[in-house]
Amino acid sequence: MKTKIVTIDSNDFNTMELKEAAEILKKGGLVAFPTETVYGLGADGLNPEASGKIYAAKGRPSDNPLIIHIADFNALNELTADCPENGRKLAEAFWPGPLTLIFNKSSKVPYSTTGGLDTVAIRMPSHPIAYELIRRSGIYIAAPSANVSGRPSPTKAEHVIEDMNGIIDMIINGGKVEIGLESTIVDVTSKIPAILRPGYITEEMIKQVVGEVEYDKAVLSRVQDPDLKPKAPGMKYKHYAPKGDLTIYEGNTKSVIDAINKSAEEKLQAGFKVGIIATDETFSSYQKGSVKTIGTRKDESTIARGLFEILRDFDSEGADYIFTESFENNRLGQAIMNRLLKAAGYHIEKV
Repeated sequence: MKTKIVTIDSNDFNTMELKEAAEILKKGGLVAFPTETVYGLGADGLNPEASGKIYAAKGRPSDNPLIIHIADFNALNELTADCPENGRKLAEAFWPGPLTLIFNKSSKVPYSTTGGLDTVAIRMPSHPIAYELIRRSGIYIAAPSANVSGRPSPTKAEHVIEDMNGIIDMIINGGKVEIGLESTIVDVTSKIPAILRPGYITEEMIKQVVGEVEYDKAVLSRVQDPDLKPKAPGMKYKHYAPKGDLTIYEGNTKSVIDAINKSAEEKLQAGFKVGIIATDETFSSYQKGSVKTIGTRKDESTIARGLFEILRDFDSEGADYIFTESFENNRLGQAIMNRLLKAAGYHIEKV
């Protein structure tokens, strides 16, 4: 397949390329496009054959549900069996935006889109290209991240091209994304909403809207549960993983730096390529290996924005081993650690 790669300006939608992308989706094809979180791989969410193409293109397990992207609140009437009050409140507070809500699905949503579940994941993206593509196509777009399953999520078109060129119909280059981590996922099918995946919309922000909220036990776990039945994308399988072996070091700053330097020295002496993920505050403390700063701890959004790109950069360098500092389980730190744990296969060294 020849993949058409087009560039669309978020400030100019009077383009034939956007119209062509909408037509591809309506005809059951695949289009990768930017959202405010990461790039998504889109198809008609109510077309079983189209959603099946997503799984095939990504190499994605069929029991890993897809998120349906909408551009109109009225879509909830068609896609859900019911819309509980907490779901309505959260949608009104954070849509359009980086929040996915889990509802009981209507009969119109095929099981091929929900991974066999009776629930459906829905969000309304705020990125202008994503929003306009949904609106112009006139369909509901199922869209996981536009990468090969298990690899770091794409935060710019070059990442999508690396994984999907020659596999899908079109890639829309809309520049680098704003947030860099996938949406927060909240299950509103129970009386107390449950966070299934942390993200930019934090626990504190959710509590301000609905009061009580809890975490699914899998979210805070430091070990992988092979028997877990995924309620949302990314809950069961190893995700976001670089090609090299990734290890997280956890402890006080000096101990972490010393441990990473020691491990790096050992691997370098053995002839391996080593990558180190530092922050602006610790960058100068590492002298050996390929050292990259992910951002500053004073602004966690910079770390979130740089995470997947830095993992892909180490892939490009052929890093055999990657060592990273850990991050606090507060605000965005929890979302960052959630992704790092999955990328590392839960490999943590406590020092």
